[in-house]
Amino acid sequence: MQFTIEKEVLLRGLGRIQGIVEKKTTLPVLSNVLLEASDGELCLTATDLEVGMRSIYPAQIQTEGRTTVSAKKFYEIVKELPGGEVSFRSRDNSWVEIRSGKALFNIVGLPADEFPHFPKLNKNDLLPMDGQEICEMIEKTFFSVSTDESKYNLGGIFMKAVDEDGRKLLRMVATDGHRLALVQRPISVAAGVELTRGVILPRKGIIELRKIAEESTGTIFVGFLENNVVIQRETTTVVMRLVDGEFPDYNRVIPKQQGFQATIRCDIFLHALRRMVIVSSDKTRGVKLILKPGILEISSSNPELGEAQEEIEVEYDGPEISLGFNARYLIDILNAQNESAIYLQLRDNLSPGVLQPVKDADTLAVVMPMRL
Repeated sequence: MQFTIEKEVLLRGLGRIQGIVEKKTTLPVLSNVLLEASDGELCLTATDLEVGMRSIYPAQIQTEGRTTVSAKKFYEIVKELPGGEVSFRSRDNSWVEIRSGKALFNIVGLPADEFPHFPKLNKNDLLPMDGQEICEMIEKTFFSVSTDESKYNLGGIFMKAVDEDGRKLLRMVATDGHRLALVQRPISVAAGVELTRGVILPRKGIIELRKIAEESTGTIFVGFLENNVVIQRETTTVVMRLVDGEFPDYNRVIPKQQGFQATIRCDIFLHALRRMVIVSSDKTRGVKLILKPGILEISSSNPELGEAQEEIEVEYDGPEISLGFNARYLIDILNAQNESAIYLQLRDNLSPGVLQPVKDADTLAVVMPMRL
């Protein structure tokens, strides 16, 4: 195999797969990138058996072929090469030669036959979705994904197609047991069996999906193959293995009865919480909220540091309610909003709090209270 490619094109392609390549693995080939050269194109493929990515780039192909090399070392080499074109040539016993200007590298690879199979899906079987909308939905839910490996069924975002009040919606939900985030957006096409039933996208795969969605100003395509979800955008394909297990019944967590509601400016609430968390306990990050007519009082205390208190103006005319929350959970929710104002709904001194953007009834977050 032999080809020539622009350095910046190759560097961009290798950079995109660095988050997927398995760094520590019992299968050495999973640390490698598969290179396939044919028909004026170079195809780069990486996988850790949970998430895989394949991208195609234009190249001048002198000899077609396939091989694998260390993804990390290949990226580091290309990054330091002088500008211009990079020449790549495979040799005997899986050795490869990389040349640019007067720089020459010879590194050892592994046979392409050892690389895992990458599934293919007919584009006709894929569901079109708006890339920017998917990106926004991930931003509004990802912070609630559990990082506890023992709670494997909470280690991703639950995605499901639902019919609600005559509307066809794509819903994303994430929870770590302490907080829950839900967002839904209209879809114009009929969903397949998998989305109607609901699937759990893995944390690592969500990160790659967000990268693709951020790069796209148009449509991305989503489909399902066995226990995998396939995402395509232009010449890039991401395949991720779905999380096994049942996602909990999140509807039981969302309060059925709307509590007393206050309207709060997001930026004022966010900055006040950031100030209060400075002197809160490092372990719990607890802050106390006291909701009074026209006022939300926020306070925190730490025996080793001291205490802090702040009042902010709100639109509220109900009874006084006092609750403790983890400030970090509230801050994460507010950071994910792009609205100017938010509703804070509190039912009593023991029930979860609900935060919902004033102008977006299809987004909400639930936070469990804590004792202070």
